[in-house]
Amino acid sequence: MTILGLELTGCGGVAPETVLDNETLMQVVDTSDEWIRSRTGIGERHLANPSQSLGELAAAAGRQALSMAGLEPSELDLLVLATSTADDLFGTASWVQHQLNAPQAVAFDLTAACSGFLFSMVTAAQFLRTGVYRNVLVIGADVLSRWVDWHDRRTCVLFGDGAGALVMQRRESGDRLLGFEMRSDGSQNNCLTLAYQPQEQSITPEISVSQGGYGSIAMNGPEVYKFAVKKVPEAVEKALFRSGLTTQDVDWLLLHQANQRILDAVAKRLKIPAEKVLTNLANYGNTSAASIPLALNEAVRSQQIQPGDTIAASGFGAGLTWGSAVFRWGRFET
Repeated sequence: MTILGLELTGCGGVAPETVLDNETLMQVVDTSDEWIRSRTGIGERHLANPSQSLGELAAAAGRQALSMAGLEPSELDLLVLATSTADDLFGTASWVQHQLNAPQAVAFDLTAACSGFLFSMVTAAQFLRTGVYRNVLVIGADVLSRWVDWHDRRTCVLFGDGAGALVMQRRESGDRLLGFEMRSDGSQNNCLTLAYQPQEQSITPEISVSQGGYGSIAMNGPEVYKFAVKKVPEAVEKALFRSGLTTQDVDWLLLHQANQRILDAVAKRLKIPAEKVLTNLANYGNTSAASIPLALNEAVRSQQIQPGDTIAASGFGAGLTWGSAVFRWGRFET
């Protein structure tokens, strides 16, 4: 079978208009701007209002990406929505497909928490490389504010809402995705959870079922930090090795925007200078599957990232899951 290539041709990113800064959060929980910034690097986060859906954010980011790529929605073959906070437990990708007016695109959700966008990008690449599809839209979107305990200062300071998108298109020759690594470790699943909370309901005297809802985000911060600082550099190095590159070849390190201390520690272990680390964490907080494409979109649109730049990206989070991808931005020169 002939293995084809791909190029990355468009990106987009949106966040809700409502902003909750650290000073305002001090009215909700016992905290301070200095406490939050020193431990996380976060200054504010964007929150969806009660009438704003995840699908709306995802569709808006998708439109931006399609516009940059010069692609009509009707030309899309596949839409992958990375999210852990779908509007419907059966999935939201098909609703987004309809909103974009992309009737030819098969659409599905992919859930891998904060690794979701990277996992979706790698998944989409396989459809392109095998020649099954030509045009793919990958969206990472989450509305974590729905599931935050706003009285738990350990978690409520961290999370925000947003969506980011990426258009990937097939190439007959040449490939912008140079290498990747994806991993999971379910033995550490309890370190970061948003768990179903069952309540017994009797149907008949002899038969009962479980019905209920989901609780709030719960996290063992120290364990997640240790996991990320150890596993993420390993995954980046493996993806670089498969790409035939070293850290010296990296123009930009693009990590899931979880915590500035994690970003700093990973960059230090990889010996990548701080000026090569992309971050918008201070303005958005942890937006889960949206964080990598949001940061990518800002860096591309500000011309910080240039066509042909080599980017080492890594997602990590609940599952526990983690992975890395090495890619070059933009189209090939014609």
